[in-house]
Amino acid sequence: MKRIHRAGLAATAIAGLAVVTITVNVQAAQPGGSAVSPVAAARANAAQLGIGDGSDLVVRDVIVDSDGSSHVRFDRTYQGLPVVGGDVVVHQDKAGKSRSATGGVGKLALSVKPAVSAASAAAATKQKSAKQQLVVFVTNTGQSKLAYKVVSEGRKANGEPTGTETYVDAQNGKVLDSWTTVNDDLGSGTGLYVGTVGLDTTKSGTSWTMVDPVRGGNATYNAGTLFSDADNVWGTGSNSNAQTAGVDAHYGIAKTWDYYKNVHGRNGIANDGKGAKSYVHDGAYVNASWSDSCFCMKYGDGDPSQGIGPLVELDIAGHEMSHGVTSRTAGLRYSGESGGLNESTSDIFGTAVEWYAANSQDTPDYVLGEEIFTDYNPATNYIRRLDKPSLDGASADSWSKSVGRLNVHYSSGVGNHFFYLLSEGSGAKTINGIAYNSPAANGVTVTGIGLSKAEKIWYRALTTYMTSRTDYHGARTATLNAATDLYGASSAERAAVAKAWAGVNVLP
Repeated sequence: MKRIHRAGLAATAIAGLAVVTITVNVQAAQPGGSAVSPVAAARANAAQLGIGDGSDLVVRDVIVDSDGSSHVRFDRTYQGLPVVGGDVVVHQDKAGKSRSATGGVGKLALSVKPAVSAASAAAATKQKSAKQQLVVFVTNTGQSKLAYKVVSEGRKANGEPTGTETYVDAQNGKVLDSWTTVNDDLGSGTGLYVGTVGLDTTKSGTSWTMVDPVRGGNATYNAGTLFSDADNVWGTGSNSNAQTAGVDAHYGIAKTWDYYKNVHGRNGIANDGKGAKSYVHDGAYVNASWSDSCFCMKYGDGDPSQGIGPLVELDIAGHEMSHGVTSRTAGLRYSGESGGLNESTSDIFGTAVEWYAANSQDTPDYVLGEEIFTDYNPATNYIRRLDKPSLDGASADSWSKSVGRLNVHYSSGVGNHFFYLLSEGSGAKTINGIAYNSPAANGVTVTGIGLSKAEKIWYRALTTYMTSRTDYHGARTATLNAATDLYGASSAERAAVAKAWAGVNVLP
Protein backbone atom coordinates (compact mmCIF):
# COMPACT_ATOMS: atom_id res chain seq x y z
CA MET A 1 0.00 0.00 0.00
CA LYS A 2 2.67 2.40 -1.09
CA ARG A 3 1.09 5.79 -1.54
CA ILE A 4 0.00 7.79 1.53
CA HIS A 5 -2.18 10.87 1.06
CA ARG A 6 -2.53 13.38 3.82
CA ALA A 7 -3.77 16.93 3.53
CA GLY A 8 -0.93 19.37 4.06
CA LEU A 9 1.78 16.71 3.63
CA ALA A 10 3.76 15.75 0.58
CA ALA A 11 2.71 12.31 -0.64
CA THR A 12 5.00 9.44 0.16
CA ALA A 13 6.04 6.93 -1.61
CA ILE A 14 -29.41 -13.17 -11.58
CA ALA A 15 -31.02 -13.94 -14.49
CA GLY A 16 -28.17 -15.89 -15.90
CA LEU A 17 -25.84 -18.26 -14.12
CA ALA A 18 -26.97 -18.61 -10.51
CA VAL A 19 -24.23 -20.74 -9.03
CA VAL A 20 -20.53 -20.97 -9.73
CA THR A 21 -18.55 -23.93 -8.43
CA ILE A 22 -14.81 -23.35 -8.21
CA THR A 23 -12.45 -26.30 -8.08
CA VAL A 24 -8.68 -26.33 -7.94
CA ASN A 25 -8.47 -30.08 -7.47
CA VAL A 26 -8.25 -31.11 -11.10
CA GLN A 27 -9.06 -34.73 -10.25
CA ALA A 28 -12.41 -33.60 -8.89
CA ALA A 29 -13.16 -30.98 -11.53
CA GLN A 30 -15.34 -33.18 -13.72
CA PRO A 31 -19.02 -32.98 -12.73
CA GLY A 32 -20.37 -36.27 -11.48
CA GLY A 33 -21.79 -38.40 -14.26
CA SER A 34 -20.47 -36.22 -17.05
CA ALA A 35 -18.96 -38.02 -20.03
CA VAL A 36 -16.84 -34.99 -20.92
CA SER A 37 -13.73 -34.15 -18.92
CA PRO A 38 -13.34 -30.35 -18.87
CA VAL A 39 -9.55 -30.65 -18.82
CA ALA A 40 -9.35 -33.14 -21.69
CA ALA A 41 -11.78 -31.08 -23.75
CA ALA A 42 -9.86 -27.89 -23.01
CA ARG A 43 -6.56 -29.47 -24.11
CA ALA A 44 -8.13 -30.49 -27.41
CA ASN A 45 -9.74 -27.09 -27.87
CA ALA A 46 -6.46 -25.32 -27.10
CA ALA A 47 -4.71 -27.34 -29.81
CA GLN A 48 -7.45 -26.49 -32.32
CA LEU A 49 -7.16 -22.81 -31.42
CA GLY A 50 -3.39 -22.93 -31.91
CA ILE A 51 -2.52 -21.94 -28.33
CA GLY A 52 -0.74 -25.08 -27.21
CA ASP A 53 -0.64 -28.84 -27.55
CA GLY A 54 -1.72 -31.09 -24.70
CA SER A 55 1.84 -31.73 -23.54
CA ASP A 56 2.57 -27.98 -23.44
CA LEU A 57 -0.22 -27.12 -21.02
CA VAL A 58 -0.21 -27.43 -17.23
CA VAL A 59 -3.54 -27.04 -15.43
CA ARG A 60 -3.61 -24.27 -12.85
CA ASP A 61 -7.34 -24.00 -12.12
CA VAL A 62 -10.73 -25.33 -13.22
CA ILE A 63 -14.10 -23.62 -12.83
CA VAL A 64 -17.27 -25.59 -13.57
CA ASP A 65 -20.51 -23.60 -13.74
CA SER A 66 -23.89 -24.86 -12.63
CA ASP A 67 -24.98 -25.35 -16.26
CA GLY A 68 -21.96 -27.58 -16.97
CA SER A 69 -19.92 -24.97 -18.83
CA SER A 70 -16.28 -24.99 -17.83
CA HIS A 71 -13.28 -22.70 -17.81
CA VAL A 72 -9.85 -24.31 -17.61
CA ARG A 73 -6.83 -22.13 -16.83
CA PHE A 74 -3.51 -23.44 -18.16
CA ASP A 75 0.09 -22.38 -17.74
CA ARG A 76 2.10 -22.87 -20.94
CA THR A 77 5.45 -24.60 -21.36
CA TYR A 78 7.82 -24.86 -24.32
CA GLN A 79 10.39 -27.65 -24.57
CA GLY A 80 10.17 -27.99 -20.81
CA LEU A 81 10.56 -24.28 -20.04
CA PRO A 82 7.83 -22.16 -18.41
CA VAL A 83 6.27 -19.63 -20.78
CA VAL A 84 5.85 -16.51 -18.66
CA GLY A 85 2.82 -14.66 -20.04
CA GLY A 86 1.59 -17.65 -22.02
CA ASP A 87 -1.19 -18.52 -19.60
CA VAL A 88 -4.61 -19.07 -21.12
CA VAL A 89 -8.18 -19.81 -20.07
CA VAL A 90 -10.18 -22.08 -22.41
CA HIS A 91 -13.96 -21.66 -22.18
CA GLN A 92 -16.32 -24.43 -23.33
CA ASP A 93 -19.90 -25.61 -22.99
CA LYS A 94 -21.03 -28.68 -21.05
CA ALA A 95 -20.48 -30.88 -24.10
CA GLY A 96 -16.86 -29.74 -24.33
CA LYS A 97 -17.40 -27.56 -27.39
CA SER A 98 -15.07 -24.58 -27.47
CA ARG A 99 -16.66 -21.17 -26.92
CA SER A 100 -13.57 -18.97 -26.72
CA ALA A 101 -10.18 -18.53 -25.09
CA THR A 102 -8.68 -15.71 -23.06
CA GLY A 103 -4.97 -14.91 -23.18
CA GLY A 104 -2.45 -17.40 -24.49
CA VAL A 105 0.21 -17.25 -27.13
CA GLY A 106 0.31 -18.90 -30.54
CA LYS A 107 2.78 -21.35 -32.02
CA LEU A 108 6.29 -20.98 -30.61
CA ALA A 109 9.46 -21.52 -32.62
CA LEU A 110 12.63 -20.33 -30.93
CA SER A 111 15.93 -21.74 -29.79
CA VAL A 112 16.21 -22.71 -26.13
CA LYS A 113 20.02 -22.50 -26.21
CA PRO A 114 21.14 -19.26 -24.50
CA ALA A 115 24.03 -17.15 -25.74
CA VAL A 116 24.34 -15.36 -22.40
CA SER A 117 25.29 -17.07 -19.13
CA ALA A 118 23.05 -17.04 -16.07
CA ALA A 119 25.71 -15.15 -14.14
CA SER A 120 25.85 -12.44 -16.80
CA ALA A 121 22.06 -12.16 -16.73
CA ALA A 122 22.12 -11.70 -12.96
CA ALA A 123 24.83 -9.08 -13.30
CA ALA A 124 22.70 -7.17 -15.82
CA THR A 125 19.97 -6.74 -13.20
CA LYS A 126 22.42 -5.25 -10.66
CA GLN A 127 20.73 -7.31 -7.95
CA LYS A 128 22.47 -9.14 -5.13
CA SER A 129 21.70 -12.71 -4.05
CA ALA A 130 19.72 -13.33 -7.21
CA LYS A 131 18.29 -16.65 -8.42
CA GLN A 132 18.11 -17.38 -12.15
CA GLN A 133 15.82 -19.61 -14.20
CA LEU A 134 15.69 -20.05 -17.97
CA VAL A 135 12.20 -19.35 -19.35
CA VAL A 136 10.33 -18.17 -22.43
CA PHE A 137 9.13 -14.62 -21.76
CA VAL A 138 6.16 -13.10 -23.60
CA THR A 139 6.49 -9.33 -23.71
CA ASN A 140 3.53 -6.98 -23.36
CA THR A 141 3.56 -6.59 -27.14
CA GLY A 142 3.25 -10.36 -27.60
CA GLN A 143 6.82 -11.21 -28.62
CA SER A 144 8.25 -14.48 -27.27
CA LYS A 145 11.91 -14.50 -26.25
CA LEU A 146 14.25 -16.90 -24.49
CA ALA A 147 15.09 -15.18 -21.21
CA TYR A 148 16.46 -15.56 -17.73
CA LYS A 149 14.04 -14.95 -14.89
CA VAL A 150 16.17 -13.30 -12.20
CA VAL A 151 14.58 -13.06 -8.73
CA SER A 152 16.07 -11.24 -5.76
CA GLU A 153 14.74 -10.60 -2.25
CA GLY A 154 16.02 -8.43 0.57
CA ARG A 155 15.32 -5.53 2.89
CA LYS A 156 15.59 -1.77 2.53
CA ALA A 157 17.68 0.21 4.99
CA ASN A 158 14.60 0.75 7.18
CA GLY A 159 13.85 -2.99 7.27
CA GLU A 160 11.00 -2.94 4.73
CA PRO A 161 10.92 -6.14 2.62
CA THR A 162 11.79 -5.86 -1.07
CA GLY A 163 11.75 -8.21 -4.01
CA THR A 164 12.35 -7.87 -7.74
CA GLU A 165 11.60 -10.12 -10.69
CA THR A 166 13.58 -9.22 -13.81
CA TYR A 167 13.65 -10.82 -17.25
CA VAL A 168 16.89 -10.66 -19.23
CA ASP A 169 17.11 -11.62 -22.91
CA ALA A 170 19.18 -14.82 -22.98
CA GLN A 171 20.54 -14.02 -26.45
CA ASN A 172 21.76 -10.44 -26.01
CA GLY A 173 21.75 -9.76 -22.24
CA LYS A 174 19.30 -6.84 -22.41
CA VAL A 175 16.68 -6.36 -19.69
CA LEU A 176 13.23 -7.04 -21.15
CA ASP A 177 11.06 -6.15 -18.15
CA SER A 178 11.16 -5.91 -14.37
CA TRP A 179 8.72 -5.52 -11.49
CA THR A 180 8.47 -5.92 -7.76
CA THR A 181 7.47 -9.26 -6.24
CA VAL A 182 6.48 -7.68 -2.93
CA ASN A 183 3.00 -6.28 -3.50
CA ASP A 184 3.29 -3.31 -1.19
CA ASP A 185 1.14 -0.26 -0.44
CA LEU A 186 1.51 0.41 2.28
CA GLY A 187 -10.33 -15.87 22.31
CA SER A 188 -11.01 -12.04 22.37
CA GLY A 189 -8.79 -9.13 21.73
CA THR A 190 -8.78 -5.37 21.60
CA GLY A 191 -7.09 -3.94 18.54
CA LEU A 192 -5.95 -0.52 17.48
CA TYR A 193 -8.69 -0.07 14.89
CA VAL A 194 -11.29 -2.85 15.23
CA GLY A 195 -12.16 -2.49 18.90
CA THR A 196 -12.85 -5.59 21.00
CA VAL A 197 -13.48 -8.64 18.83
CA GLY A 198 -13.60 -12.42 19.06
CA LEU A 199 -10.52 -14.31 17.87
CA ASP A 200 -10.14 -17.98 16.96
CA THR A 201 -6.94 -19.26 18.60
CA THR A 202 -5.37 -22.62 19.46
CA LYS A 203 -4.73 -24.09 22.92
CA SER A 204 -1.14 -25.15 23.33
CA GLY A 205 -0.38 -26.71 26.72
CA THR A 206 -1.44 -24.16 29.32
CA SER A 207 -1.49 -21.20 26.92
CA TRP A 208 -2.96 -20.14 23.60
CA THR A 209 -1.37 -19.20 20.28
CA MET A 210 -2.62 -16.94 17.49
CA VAL A 211 -3.25 -19.87 15.17
CA ASP A 212 -6.75 -20.04 13.70
CA PRO A 213 -7.97 -23.68 13.73
CA VAL A 214 -11.13 -22.72 11.82
CA ARG A 215 -9.47 -21.09 8.81
CA GLY A 216 -6.66 -23.30 7.63
CA GLY A 217 -4.21 -22.46 10.38
CA ASN A 218 -3.86 -18.72 9.69
CA ALA A 219 -1.11 -17.64 12.08
CA THR A 220 -0.08 -14.22 13.39
CA TYR A 221 3.46 -13.40 14.55
CA ASN A 222 5.12 -10.68 16.60
CA ALA A 223 8.00 -10.02 14.21
CA GLY A 224 9.34 -13.60 13.90
CA THR A 225 7.75 -15.12 17.02
CA LEU A 226 4.28 -16.66 17.08
CA PHE A 227 2.01 -14.73 19.43
CA SER A 228 1.12 -16.66 22.60
CA ASP A 229 -0.88 -15.72 25.69
CA ALA A 230 -1.72 -17.27 29.06
CA ASP A 231 -5.41 -16.27 29.30
CA ASN A 232 -6.52 -15.97 25.63
CA VAL A 233 -7.36 -12.30 26.10
CA TRP A 234 -5.22 -10.31 23.69
CA GLY A 235 -4.19 -6.68 23.40
CA THR A 236 -5.31 -3.57 25.24
CA GLY A 237 -6.21 -1.19 22.42
CA SER A 238 -2.91 0.60 23.00
CA ASN A 239 0.06 0.44 20.69
CA SER A 240 2.29 0.07 23.73
CA ASN A 241 1.05 -3.53 23.98
CA ALA A 242 2.63 -5.64 21.22
CA GLN A 243 -0.44 -7.90 21.01
CA THR A 244 -2.74 -5.03 20.06
CA ALA A 245 -1.61 -4.79 16.43
CA GLY A 246 -1.68 -8.59 16.32
CA VAL A 247 -5.39 -8.50 17.17
CA ASP A 248 -6.09 -6.29 14.13
CA ALA A 249 -4.02 -8.52 11.84
CA HIS A 250 -5.52 -11.79 13.11
CA TYR A 251 -9.02 -10.36 12.84
CA GLY A 252 -8.23 -9.01 9.36
CA ILE A 253 -7.06 -12.32 7.96
CA ALA A 254 -10.10 -14.09 9.47
CA LYS A 255 -12.55 -11.60 7.97
CA THR A 256 -10.83 -11.77 4.58
CA TRP A 257 -11.00 -15.59 4.65
CA ASP A 258 -14.71 -15.43 5.58
CA TYR A 259 -15.40 -12.87 2.87
CA TYR A 260 -13.92 -14.97 0.09
CA LYS A 261 -15.58 -18.15 1.36
CA ASN A 262 -19.05 -16.78 2.04
CA VAL A 263 -19.31 -14.33 -0.85
CA HIS A 264 -17.35 -16.12 -3.59
CA GLY A 265 -17.12 -19.74 -2.43
CA ARG A 266 -13.33 -19.57 -2.25
CA ASN A 267 -11.64 -21.75 0.40
CA GLY A 268 -8.66 -19.63 1.44
CA ILE A 269 -6.31 -17.44 -0.53
CA ALA A 270 -5.07 -20.25 -2.76
CA ASN A 271 -8.47 -22.01 -2.67
CA ASP A 272 -6.81 -25.02 -1.06
CA GLY A 273 -7.98 -24.56 2.51
CA LYS A 274 -4.52 -23.60 3.75
CA GLY A 275 -3.93 -20.54 5.89
CA ALA A 276 -1.35 -17.78 5.56
CA LYS A 277 0.95 -16.03 8.00
CA SER A 278 0.80 -12.44 9.22
CA TYR A 279 3.84 -10.66 10.67
CA VAL A 280 3.17 -7.48 12.66
CA HIS A 281 5.92 -5.20 14.03
CA ASP A 282 7.96 -6.22 11.00
CA GLY A 283 9.86 -2.94 11.08
CA ALA A 284 9.65 0.83 11.57
CA TYR A 285 8.34 1.63 8.10
CA VAL A 286 5.11 3.03 6.63
CA ASN A 287 3.98 0.12 4.50
CA ALA A 288 2.39 -3.31 4.38
CA SER A 289 3.01 -6.09 1.87
CA TRP A 290 2.09 -9.51 0.57
CA SER A 291 4.78 -11.97 -0.53
CA ASP A 292 4.05 -15.13 -2.52
CA SER A 293 7.38 -16.66 -1.55
CA CYS A 294 6.44 -16.85 2.15
CA PHE A 295 2.66 -16.87 1.55
CA CYS A 296 2.44 -14.11 4.13
CA MET A 297 1.62 -10.52 4.99
CA LYS A 298 4.13 -8.20 6.61
CA TYR A 299 3.01 -5.04 8.40
CA GLY A 300 5.20 -2.05 9.20
CA ASP A 301 4.73 -0.09 12.42
CA GLY A 302 4.19 3.25 10.69
CA ASP A 303 5.84 6.50 11.71
CA PRO A 304 4.65 8.43 14.78
CA SER A 305 6.43 11.56 13.51
CA GLN A 306 4.02 11.56 10.57
CA GLY A 307 1.06 10.67 12.75
CA ILE A 308 0.80 7.22 11.17
CA GLY A 309 0.30 4.06 13.21
CA PRO A 310 0.83 0.37 12.36
CA LEU A 311 -0.61 -0.53 8.96
CA VAL A 312 -2.86 -3.32 10.23
CA GLU A 313 -6.17 -1.72 9.27
CA LEU A 314 -8.85 -4.11 8.00
CA ASP A 315 -9.02 -2.88 4.40
CA ILE A 316 -5.21 -2.99 4.20
CA ALA A 317 -5.28 -6.63 5.38
CA GLY A 318 -7.92 -7.45 2.76
CA HIS A 319 -5.88 -5.62 0.13
CA GLU A 320 -2.67 -7.54 0.84
CA MET A 321 -4.29 -10.97 0.95
CA SER A 322 -6.11 -10.23 -2.30
CA HIS A 323 -2.71 -9.97 -3.99
CA GLY A 324 -2.39 -13.65 -3.09
CA VAL A 325 -5.77 -14.42 -4.67
CA THR A 326 -4.74 -12.60 -7.84
CA SER A 327 -1.44 -14.48 -8.05
CA ARG A 328 -3.28 -17.81 -7.92
CA THR A 329 -5.93 -16.87 -10.48
CA ALA A 330 -5.26 -14.33 -13.24
CA GLY A 331 -1.66 -13.77 -12.12
CA LEU A 332 -1.77 -10.18 -13.35
CA ARG A 333 1.75 -9.08 -14.28
CA TYR A 334 2.93 -6.35 -11.89
CA SER A 335 3.84 -3.80 -14.56
CA GLY A 336 2.01 -1.65 -17.09
CA GLU A 337 -1.79 -1.74 -17.17
CA SER A 338 -1.92 -5.29 -15.84
CA GLY A 339 -0.01 -4.05 -12.79
CA GLY A 340 -2.57 -1.30 -12.28
CA LEU A 341 -5.32 -3.92 -12.49
CA ASN A 342 -3.43 -6.03 -9.94
CA GLU A 343 -3.36 -3.14 -7.46
CA SER A 344 -6.92 -2.15 -8.28
CA THR A 345 -8.13 -5.69 -7.61
CA SER A 346 -6.61 -5.52 -4.13
CA ASP A 347 -8.15 -2.09 -3.47
CA ILE A 348 -11.53 -3.37 -4.64
CA PHE A 349 -11.51 -6.49 -2.50
CA GLY A 350 -9.91 -4.71 0.46
CA THR A 351 -12.87 -2.34 0.32
CA ALA A 352 -15.29 -5.24 -0.09
CA VAL A 353 -13.83 -7.02 2.97
CA GLU A 354 -14.43 -3.89 5.05
CA TRP A 355 -18.06 -3.74 3.91
CA TYR A 356 -18.47 -7.46 4.60
CA ALA A 357 -17.07 -7.18 8.13
CA ALA A 358 -19.41 -4.28 9.00
CA ASN A 359 -17.31 -3.48 12.07
CA SER A 360 -18.77 -0.53 13.99
CA GLN A 361 -15.26 0.67 14.90
CA ASP A 362 -14.22 0.78 11.23
CA THR A 363 -17.22 2.08 9.31
CA PRO A 364 -17.31 0.73 5.73
CA ASP A 365 -16.39 3.25 3.05
CA TYR A 366 -14.68 3.69 -0.31
CA VAL A 367 -11.52 5.16 1.24
CA LEU A 368 -8.50 2.99 2.03
CA GLY A 369 -6.24 3.23 5.05
CA GLU A 370 -7.81 6.23 6.76
CA GLU A 371 -7.72 4.57 10.20
CA ILE A 372 -3.91 4.51 10.41
CA PHE A 373 -3.74 8.30 10.84
CA THR A 374 -3.77 9.52 14.42
CA ASP A 375 -5.65 12.64 13.26
CA TYR A 376 -8.36 10.56 11.62
CA ASN A 377 -10.11 12.40 8.80
CA PRO A 378 -11.17 10.24 5.81
CA ALA A 379 -11.86 13.33 3.72
CA THR A 380 -8.20 14.32 3.73
CA ASN A 381 -6.05 11.52 5.17
CA TYR A 382 -5.98 8.19 3.37
CA ILE A 383 -3.90 5.88 1.23
CA ARG A 384 -6.27 5.86 -1.76
CA ARG A 385 -9.91 6.52 -2.50
CA LEU A 386 -12.09 4.94 -5.17
CA ASP A 387 -14.64 7.66 -6.01
CA LYS A 388 -12.13 10.15 -7.41
CA PRO A 389 -8.65 8.60 -7.31
CA SER A 390 -6.91 11.78 -8.55
CA LEU A 391 -7.62 13.47 -5.21
CA ASP A 392 -4.38 11.88 -3.97
CA GLY A 393 -2.48 14.04 -6.43
CA ALA A 394 -1.16 11.30 -8.71
CA SER A 395 -3.71 8.55 -9.48
CA ALA A 396 -5.63 8.40 -12.76
CA ASP A 397 -9.40 8.88 -12.82
CA SER A 398 -9.70 7.70 -16.42
CA TRP A 399 -7.83 5.67 -18.99
CA SER A 400 -5.43 7.25 -21.48
CA LYS A 401 -2.63 5.87 -23.62
CA SER A 402 -0.12 6.94 -20.98
CA VAL A 403 -1.77 5.13 -18.04
CA GLY A 404 0.40 2.04 -18.47
CA ARG A 405 3.52 4.15 -17.89
CA LEU A 406 2.38 5.23 -14.41
CA ASN A 407 3.43 3.53 -11.20
CA VAL A 408 0.97 0.67 -10.65
CA HIS A 409 -0.34 2.33 -7.47
CA TYR A 410 -1.45 5.29 -9.60
CA SER A 411 -2.67 3.48 -12.73
CA SER A 412 -4.89 1.44 -10.38
CA GLY A 413 -7.12 4.51 -10.22
CA VAL A 414 -8.84 3.56 -13.49
CA GLY A 415 -10.06 0.22 -12.13
CA ASN A 416 -10.89 1.70 -8.73
CA HIS A 417 -12.97 4.48 -10.26
CA PHE A 418 -14.76 1.98 -12.52
CA PHE A 419 -15.68 -0.15 -9.51
CA TYR A 420 -16.99 2.82 -7.53
CA LEU A 421 -19.11 3.98 -10.49
CA LEU A 422 -20.46 0.46 -10.98
CA SER A 423 -21.28 0.12 -7.29
CA GLU A 424 -22.56 3.59 -6.38
CA GLY A 425 -22.90 5.57 -9.60
CA SER A 426 -21.66 9.03 -10.57
CA GLY A 427 -22.35 12.37 -8.93
CA ALA A 428 -22.49 13.66 -5.36
CA LYS A 429 -23.72 11.60 -2.42
CA THR A 430 -22.96 10.92 1.22
CA ILE A 431 -22.41 7.31 2.32
CA ASN A 432 -21.85 6.42 5.98
CA GLY A 433 -20.97 10.02 6.77
CA ILE A 434 -18.40 10.52 4.00
CA ALA A 435 -19.13 12.87 1.09
CA TYR A 436 -18.33 11.53 -2.39
CA ASN A 437 -18.60 13.28 -5.73
CA SER A 438 -17.54 10.91 -8.45
CA PRO A 439 -17.08 12.30 -11.97
CA ALA A 440 -17.67 10.31 -15.14
CA ALA A 441 -15.92 10.80 -18.48
CA ASN A 442 -17.56 11.17 -21.90
CA GLY A 443 -20.61 12.94 -20.49
CA VAL A 444 -22.17 9.73 -19.18
CA THR A 445 -24.26 9.39 -16.05
CA VAL A 446 -23.81 6.06 -14.27
CA THR A 447 -26.42 4.49 -12.02
CA GLY A 448 -24.80 2.06 -9.59
CA ILE A 449 -25.91 -1.57 -9.19
CA GLY A 450 -24.61 -1.92 -5.63
CA LEU A 451 -21.37 -3.29 -4.26
CA SER A 452 -22.80 -6.80 -3.81
CA LYS A 453 -23.31 -7.28 -7.54
CA ALA A 454 -20.22 -5.33 -8.57
CA GLU A 455 -17.88 -7.45 -6.42
CA LYS A 456 -19.26 -10.68 -7.88
CA ILE A 457 -18.75 -9.39 -11.41
CA TRP A 458 -15.14 -8.41 -10.68
CA TYR A 459 -14.34 -11.71 -8.96
CA ARG A 460 -15.71 -13.78 -11.83
CA ALA A 461 -13.86 -11.62 -14.35
CA LEU A 462 -10.62 -12.06 -12.39
CA THR A 463 -10.89 -15.81 -11.88
CA THR A 464 -12.49 -16.78 -15.18
CA TYR A 465 -11.50 -14.33 -17.92
CA MET A 466 -8.41 -12.31 -16.96
CA THR A 467 -4.88 -13.58 -17.60
CA SER A 468 -1.42 -12.30 -16.73
CA ARG A 469 -1.25 -9.70 -19.51
CA THR A 470 -4.84 -8.39 -19.34
CA ASP A 471 -5.01 -4.61 -19.80
CA TYR A 472 -7.92 -2.23 -19.11
CA HIS A 473 -9.65 -2.90 -22.40
CA GLY A 474 -9.26 -6.61 -21.71
CA ALA A 475 -10.74 -6.02 -18.25
CA ARG A 476 -13.74 -4.35 -19.89
CA THR A 477 -14.31 -7.48 -21.99
CA ALA A 478 -13.77 -9.72 -18.97
CA THR A 479 -16.29 -7.89 -16.80
CA LEU A 480 -18.87 -7.76 -19.60
CA ASN A 481 -18.49 -11.53 -20.01
CA ALA A 482 -18.79 -11.98 -16.25
CA ALA A 483 -21.92 -9.82 -16.06
CA THR A 484 -23.45 -11.80 -18.94
CA ASP A 485 -22.71 -15.07 -17.13
CA LEU A 486 -24.17 -13.87 -13.84
CA TYR A 487 -27.09 -11.69 -14.90
CA GLY A 488 -27.75 -12.20 -18.61
CA ALA A 489 -26.72 -10.61 -21.91
CA SER A 490 -29.66 -8.16 -21.85
CA SER A 491 -29.45 -7.37 -18.15
CA ALA A 492 -29.30 -3.94 -16.56
CA GLU A 493 -26.16 -5.13 -14.78
CA ARG A 494 -24.29 -5.77 -18.02
CA ALA A 495 -25.41 -2.40 -19.40
CA ALA A 496 -24.15 -0.75 -16.22
CA VAL A 497 -20.74 -2.39 -16.65
CA ALA A 498 -20.43 -0.93 -20.16
CA LYS A 499 -21.49 2.52 -18.96
CA ALA A 500 -19.12 2.47 -15.97
CA TRP A 501 -16.20 1.66 -18.29
CA ALA A 502 -17.27 4.53 -20.55
CA GLY A 503 -17.22 6.68 -17.41
CA VAL A 504 -13.49 6.00 -17.06
CA ASN A 505 -12.85 6.34 -20.82
CA VAL A 506 -12.41 2.64 -21.55
CA LEU A 507 -14.43 2.34 -24.74
CA PRO A 508 -14.97 -0.48 -27.27
